[in-house]
Amino acid sequence: MIIKQVELETVCGITSRLPENTRPEVAFAGKSNVGKSSLINGLLNRKSMARISSQPGKTQTINFYNVNNEVYLVDLPGYGYAKVSEETKAKWGRMIERYLHNSGQLKAVFLLIDIRHEPSVNDRDMYNWVVYQGYEPIIIATKLDKIKRSQVQKQLKLLREGLQLVPGTRIIPFSAETKQGRDEIWEIIDAFAEAPSV
Repeated sequence: MIIKQVELETVCGITSRLPENTRPEVAFAGKSNVGKSSLINGLLNRKSMARISSQPGKTQTINFYNVNNEVYLVDLPGYGYAKVSEETKAKWGRMIERYLHNSGQLKAVFLLIDIRHEPSVNDRDMYNWVVYQGYEPIIIATKLDKIKRSQVQKQLKLLREGLQLVPGTRIIPFSAETKQGRDEIWEIIDAFAEAPSV
C-alpha cells in the first residue's frame, strides 16, 4: 500500500464507546515494551505517529489509525506492565476483550513477541485468548536486529514451542531499524483491505 494519508482518528478509553467503522481493521497486541509503537511508526513511514515512550505501558487507550480511508491499524494497550495496579490491568483486559468481541470490522490480530526471549506467561495467555475469541493471530517477532542472523531460526523455534502455536500460524520476523518484515506485514493487511466485506 502506498501511504498517502494517516490520521489518528479515534482514541478509546476504558469507558469510551467503540467507533462503528465501515472499513476493515487490523489490530496489534503485545507486551508493553515489545516495540509496538516502533512497528506502527515503521508501517506508516512516520517517525512519531504512535508515541514511543521510555516508560512501558504508556498506551492506555485503543488507538485507531485511519490509513488512506481504506483500512484502520488499531493499537491495543500493552499488557503485562508491572507498575500499574491489578485493577488497571483488569480494566485494560476488559477493554481489549470488548474490542475483540464487538468490532464488526476486525479482520486480523497481529501479536508482537520479542524474538530475543522465550514467550512469557502473559504472551501465552494473550495468544490463547485471541485464539479463543475466534481469531488466528499472526505473530510478529520484533527486535530482529538485536540478535545475530545465525540465531534467528533457533529463536523462532523457541517462540513456536513457547506459545504452542497452532500448526500453520504465520511468524514474521520484524526489525524497526532495518524495516525487515514490513512488506510482508503490509501484504497481509492489503489482502484484508481489498477483500469484499461479507
